Amino acid sequence: MEADIQTVADKAGVSISTVSRTFTRPDLVSAKTRKKVMEIAENLDFSVSRSAASLKSGQSFRVALLTNDGIPTWFNSHIFAGLDSVLHPAGYDISVFILANIKERQAFFENLPVRRNVDAVVVNSFDIDPSEVSRLGSMHVPVIGISVPSNKGFDATVSIDDRKAMHIAVNHLVALGHKVIGYVGETANGSHMHYSTDSRLQGFQEACKDHPSVIPQVMLFNHDENLIDAAINGILTADPAPTAVCFVRDEVALPVLYRIRRFGREIPRDLSIIGFDDVNLSKQTGLTTLHQDPYLLGATAARKTLDAMNHEQEKRSAQPGKDTPKGDQPSEIDNPYITFPIQLMLRDTTATPRTL
Repeated sequence: MEADIQTVADKAGVSISTVSRTFTRPDLVSAKTRKKVMEIAENLDFSVSRSAASLKSGQSFRVALLTNDGIPTWFNSHIFAGLDSVLHPAGYDISVFILANIKERQAFFENLPVRRNVDAVVVNSFDIDPSEVSRLGSMHVPVIGISVPSNKGFDATVSIDDRKAMHIAVNHLVALGHKVIGYVGETANGSHMHYSTDSRLQGFQEACKDHPSVIPQVMLFNHDENLIDAAINGILTADPAPTAVCFVRDEVALPVLYRIRRFGREIPRDLSIIGFDDVNLSKQTGLTTLHQDPYLLGATAARKTLDAMNHEQEKRSAQPGKDTPKGDQPSEIDNPYITFPIQLMLRDTTATPRTL
């Protein structure tokens, strides 16, 4: 009869999580421990099965991904693909939860301790209230953030510096000679949550203050089907008229770039445009934009998630009053808070204003 994971762990003198990692993430187990576990598993005719590991370890082998928008968007689809590239080979499924406002976010974290149906939570692009996730610590459920506005309440985060990115954009436009610079963003639509894109507006305003001669024109519009029309109208009617505009994301900048020419604005001589994200069409259309790599963010966050889950499983497996083997001590998350640099991609939509 095939042995179970607990028997292998007992024979090897290690925890259940170490046995699981030996098969799913051998890079996290020392060569000596890995060899010992594999030999014992072979002698006992043991093989890792999802259901057996779940029953013995208390794990669901499921990770929750919280997002405020659907997966089909450019950013979210790449985040999901990056997460899946690491979590799927490690034996984990990803369950997506779309939370549109703070009430839905609160409900999720209130119900999670009752459901106990995920091993970790990944939050995509919005903040959390540390008090909402306080109960998850006792459940050994880590919370990982991707492009979140703050590290508060998270066991680990992987982000870019949105504020610094906008400083780069504004400084570039000022160096070209622009004096009236606009920013086109989106409102939160009453969600009462703080998003990473809010930091872009803050960075824009801070950067403009660094240049007293600059007149900022902030234009915020609802995220709906009329967004592009509203953005174009805002740019055309702003007083004083901006000679350059920074956009919250490329998916807003590109339609404006295409359509505003119909109103007699030549790009970039009449109006310089800078986007944010560097989606696939940005390079093809020559859009100057701020580049980020959401696939890399997702994959890196997935590795942090696995590290955090392994750490929590080791803590759960440790028995009070019993010596834990030296090589099986709970390991801390290495470099838990990562900020990736962002790059300005200079293309065809920025230039010295015509008035100079």
